[in-house]
Amino acid sequence: MKIVLDRPRCEGHGLCEEAAPELMHLDDEGELVLDREQVDEADAAPANAAVRVCPVAALRLV
Repeated sequence: MKIVLDRPRCEGHGLCEEAAPELMHLDDEGELVLDREQVDEADAAPANAAVRVCPVAALRLV
C-alpha cells in the first residue's frame, strides 16, 4: 500500500501528523512531508487514521 499526498490541497492542519508521526511530519514552514510513502502492515492503521482525519482530503491510500 502507498500513501499519496495531494500537495495543492493540503493546508497543513497537522492532524495527519498526529495520527501517523512515523510516516509524516510538518516542516518548519508548515508543509506536510511524507517520510515514507510505502506503508507496510505495521503502519496500516496509522496511515488509515491519517487519511480519515485530514479535513481537506489531501491524503489517500492506493
